Amino acid sequence: MIRWISQHGHAFMRALGQLVSTPVTSLLSIIVFSIVLSLPAGIFILIENLREISGQATDTQQMTLVLDTAARQADIEQINTRLEALATIEGFQFISKEIALQELLQESGMAEVMRNLGENPLPDAFVINLGSMSASEIEQLQAMMQAWPNVAHVLVDTDWARKLDALLDVARLIVIMLASVFGTALIIVMFNTIRLQILTKRDEIELSKLIGATDSYIRRPFLYFGAIQGLAGAALAWLLLYFAIIQLNEALTELARLYATTFSLNPLSLRDSLILLLLSATLGWIGARWSVARHLAQIDQESTIS
Repeated sequence: MIRWISQHGHAFMRALGQLVSTPVTSLLSIIVFSIVLSLPAGIFILIENLREISGQATDTQQMTLVLDTAARQADIEQINTRLEALATIEGFQFISKEIALQELLQESGMAEVMRNLGENPLPDAFVINLGSMSASEIEQLQAMMQAWPNVAHVLVDTDWARKLDALLDVARLIVIMLASVFGTALIIVMFNTIRLQILTKRDEIELSKLIGATDSYIRRPFLYFGAIQGLAGAALAWLLLYFAIIQLNEALTELARLYATTFSLNPLSLRDSLILLLLSATLGWIGARWSVARHLAQIDQESTIS
């Protein structure tokens, strides 16, 4: 066990030494990793923030149950009892036709017009807080209430929620496709980076094999090199996105103030940040392993022929 740790520690230090000895090439590879990772990660952050906004809007979604104008007090009490028995809703409020008329007169400035009507044309209504119900649950509830006696209309808008969820699902699929394409590109970039290193160290590798070095021993520093570069690229991408979010939030704060609300973008969560780092390190490791395996096989084949 101690020997295994010592071997991996030695390989890790050799990989760090290679990074330091070729600072320009290593920095360029890390920058390429960070730029390629920033685009899908940035879109993912936007999707997650939109999904959070959608969830907050759904939490405050309401349904309006409009009664028939001929409904009597007994009918109102019966509907009130039915609503109290529903465990799926978070609460409700009764708005009488008199209160509704007063609010309309205060907000619309139509006092003179309403007085000329003589009779209050507005119906009694119940405003129901739906909480975090799904669109299908809301539609089922709407159909059930529409069948209640003395209920004229049940007003609720679930189309926006369905459209937003569908749009976010499509956007998430796009992120997955972009991540797959860019991940393949990063593997190819690392393949070429390791290929150049192997070509410059070919004599050293051949000499090591002559004195009995195994392929695992030769391969290990290159694998660490690829993983370290991938990890550094992901860390740089995280920093770029973090500072970009800070700049965007300053602009969004002013925009939200104009609409009398508050809104800000959240950076990647701890879990998503760790996934980004692990995924990038894995891509670097895969690219390095592919390149080393191919070129070691080439060297073995040429040595056999010669």
